[in-house]
Amino acid sequence: MERRVFENPLIKDKVTLLKSSEETNGAYTLVEVELLAGGGNDLHYHTSFTEEFTAIEGTVSIGFGKSNLHLKPGEKALARIDQLHRFYNASNSTIRFEVKLVPGSVEFEKGLAIGYGLATDGLTNKHGIPKKLDHLAVLLDLTNTRLTGIYGLIIPFLLYRARKARNKGILADLENRYWHQTTPKPVTAQPAAVNA
Repeated sequence: MERRVFENPLIKDKVTLLKSSEETNGAYTLVEVELLAGGGNDLHYHTSFTEEFTAIEGTVSIGFGKSNLHLKPGEKALARIDQLHRFYNASNSTIRFEVKLVPGSVEFEKGLAIGYGLATDGLTNKHGIPKKLDHLAVLLDLTNTRLTGIYGLIIPFLLYRARKARNKGILADLENRYWHQTTPKPVTAQPAAVNA
């Protein structure tokens, strides 16, 4: 089993994989996000899955272009395929919310493990962006994340770099380093030896 909890020591958020795509036969991926005050991401969109946000604790803010929703616990919002969106914490306390990707995405799950692993190893800047261009390209490709504005103009170039990185074995290396780590198994106490 792959790691289930991913923490970014720089931006201090935590993502827990509740249901993997494999566990739902590809129907969905379900994660829980814990986000500190002021945390969040920039406007982006996905081309292969929807994201449904459900507030659990505190108010999660979802931006859709220039409009914003502020979800209270139990309330939901849906970001459709190709719809610009972002999530953020406008409050002064930590919030928790679930994100359901439909259909499920093993690639997105790999992207979580790799992105947070790179941050833990000091291979990202203070915003969690990989320092190496090939790592950034691979992450954007895995998570099916498309950026806007000036960054949107270089997406074709980054996707090209991602393909080259796969061919050069960079993705395989990142998977081996961060995705194929197994959850530690509990240690079973052995009975004490009896001297005869």
